[in-house]
Amino acid sequence: MSSSEPNISNQGSSKLPSFGGVGGGCILPVDIVLAPEWWNKNEKMTFDRDFFYHPLKRVEEEQRMEKILYERWGKFGMGQQKDDARPEIGAVHLAAGFLLSEMLGCEVNYSEGHPPQVLPAHQELRNIDVDRVFRSAAFQQVTGLTDSLKKKYGYLSGDINWGGILNIAMDLRGENIFLDMMMNPDEVKEYFAGIATVIEKFTSFLQAETGTTSISVNRGVRHLKKPVFLHSECSHTMISEDDYENYLLPFDQEWSKNRPFGVHYCGADPHRMAASFARIPHLDFLDLGWGGDVKILRKHLPETFFNIRLSPVEIARQSHEEIRETIIRLVHDSGNPYLTGVCCINMDDSVSDDRIATIFETVDELRKMYEAPHSGPEAFIRLKPI
Repeated sequence: MSSSEPNISNQGSSKLPSFGGVGGGCILPVDIVLAPEWWNKNEKMTFDRDFFYHPLKRVEEEQRMEKILYERWGKFGMGQQKDDARPEIGAVHLAAGFLLSEMLGCEVNYSEGHPPQVLPAHQELRNIDVDRVFRSAAFQQVTGLTDSLKKKYGYLSGDINWGGILNIAMDLRGENIFLDMMMNPDEVKEYFAGIATVIEKFTSFLQAETGTTSISVNRGVRHLKKPVFLHSECSHTMISEDDYENYLLPFDQEWSKNRPFGVHYCGADPHRMAASFARIPHLDFLDLGWGGDVKILRKHLPETFFNIRLSPVEIARQSHEEIRETIIRLVHDSGNPYLTGVCCINMDDSVSDDRIATIFETVDELRKMYEAPHSGPEAFIRLKPI
């Protein structure tokens, strides 16, 4: 093995890298998130405002989701909390970021079979009144929920998807935010700083109440040792590397001082930002989108945990063998299974149970190979698709 290759042989749990304290006790953690369309069609669940804010329904529906996951994929470890009525303050089984945009003035439409839809507010580029944001009806609804749950259960769990700076700015300004970045750079930096302050205050509230901030951003973080602060950068596919470094990288750099820190980049081109991400002092976790070049990212980020996202669209039409080969290839490209996880997020009603099972089965196959005595790169290569 060359010195440039990561040491991926299994020498016992004491040799698992800690990567900023993120590491958990499980090699290749794997998770899935089913879209509201799946839940609505298959289990008749509805996602109106009560799903998110009615205290009784909040607890009942999250437990119901756990039971359903256990019934379908319990043998793979899903639904382990099915017997617990947990006071989850947010939708920890969905990927839905809308609350902070609503707190900042956007209208949100709720529907039975789809996630909440944020309508762009097309606000002026103005300073953000942070105190006003936390006096909003949207935030008061959250505190009403948490107060009710805490009174009944004595504690709170879970968290609420808080989005990201540019994601929220697009909700508030629409496409005009990109023109702002060209025409009014200083004002945009101040505007982004205001959004960042809102995020910091909101996530501090979450952390104080439940101990986590980002399970609702990606459930994969729940498998890791310490709670990850995961900044959603879904919209960064729409900006250049220079714009990222000029406007948004400074926030990631500052936030990374409080480890563990991660970036959620669900777009198809995370490798485009690889060199920029390498400038973040402590990027402990990267949630990288389908289509990303994992090898390029690993070259720039040798010590970062990669949470590899499979395509929820492709998986619905791939054969079982294609799914298996895709997972093996991507894990191989990551170079170190102890710094790698697998997930598939927002699968809709077109995906079949057996295809989801193939995800778990393939990861289990890889785990067994690595946990075998004297396993190493050579054993992994035998599984590599031709």
